[in-house]
Amino acid sequence: MVSRSWFFVDDFEVASPLIAPTKLYQHQLPCGLTILGQMMPWLRSASFAIAVPAGSQFERKSEWGLAGFVCEMVQRGAGPYSSRDVVALADNLGLDRTSSVSTAHTSLGASLPAQSLLAAIDLFAHVVLRPHLPSDQMEDARSVSLQELRAAEDEPAQRVMMRLKEKHYGEGLGHSLLGTATSLQQIDHDAVKRFFQTHYQPSDAIFSVAGSFDWPEVVGEVERLFGNWAIGEQNRVPERTFQPGYEHIEHPSQQTHIGFSFPALAYDDPDYFTLRAAVGVLSDGMSSRLFDRVREQRGLCYTVSASTHSLRGCGGVFGYAGTTPQRAQETLDVTLAEIRKLGVTVQDDELDRFKVRIQSQLVMQQESSGARAAAMATDWYYLGRMLQPSEIEAKIDAVTPAEIAMLWERLGLGEMCIVTLGPERLVVSS
Repeated sequence: MVSRSWFFVDDFEVASPLIAPTKLYQHQLPCGLTILGQMMPWLRSASFAIAVPAGSQFERKSEWGLAGFVCEMVQRGAGPYSSRDVVALADNLGLDRTSSVSTAHTSLGASLPAQSLLAAIDLFAHVVLRPHLPSDQMEDARSVSLQELRAAEDEPAQRVMMRLKEKHYGEGLGHSLLGTATSLQQIDHDAVKRFFQTHYQPSDAIFSVAGSFDWPEVVGEVERLFGNWAIGEQNRVPERTFQPGYEHIEHPSQQTHIGFSFPALAYDDPDYFTLRAAVGVLSDGMSSRLFDRVREQRGLCYTVSASTHSLRGCGGVFGYAGTTPQRAQETLDVTLAEIRKLGVTVQDDELDRFKVRIQSQLVMQQESSGARAAAMATDWYYLGRMLQPSEIEAKIDAVTPAEIAMLWERLGLGEMCIVTLGPERLVVSS
């Protein structure tokens, strides 16, 4: 465990002139909650998020969607505040509230004027530690969850990508965050209380703050509010079960939706940023390989993209293409061919274009306290430390075409997961 005394993490000194050095802070409470901070004194706002280890990976199969259900319930009144009081107080403080569920965490937070920060932290402490979980609002929360599920099921692209994630990681890690209609109907008040009591705990929890704030003041307030948070047992994480192969979902439509994935590096792998650069050349911007060679030059589809995705200890590259049934087979064939030949064909100029885009994204991130708060929490969860934007820039800038070629050879690009939705099956060549 890190010393209870907060300390300053030295600036990473290789920053480019476009990305100013920043101050990063870290402190851990005895209960296990980690507090992270980045000063952004040029802003008049701040953002914070509290991530608790209450993600979808901890749900029982019969209760898929429970993490999101509980996330909805904890915001319906807490401590001395009713549900309406929470909304009114948040509005009076000028909060732009956020809540989300991922595979590993449930995250609650807000962006706000800097002067509202301490009062907002107090409000969210009630929400995380002392929610009412009102039984008379269970059906309202269930209705919200079912509407979100139906909205996703009405989007064919989302259906394809949700099923693809499940095949790529297995049911335990990859099932839909939204659950199913059957599982959502089976969730009762006892399940909500059990999940909250078990998983809203400080072990592996992260409080991150970025923007304009006073670090000792924030640490003191978080320690006062969360210092006595009861320590729980470490949650067991399911194992990944990769299910390669092709699956077709028959659907009468004038479109065909194609999802594909293959195993790749997790975020903590030393070569992760080489992977990120490779996928950037493949699919980052209008000059990227997939956009130019599949969409623009051949006119095969209206959209095509690929991106990296990571969980703890495993990851993948996920892609999607939307096209017509008549062009679907060629779209799939050309897209997979471009992916497989990427490693030995990357040119310096296209890699340089991607590096410029990354630098631009990092500069823009420095204007968003919310983006930085989220990035710090992600870094800490996967790496156990925070990355400076300038460090990320340096890692990307050091990538060469030769390193991408070696990585592509290492990955092998053998078995893939492919899911299509449309009127006709496609043929997947080995």
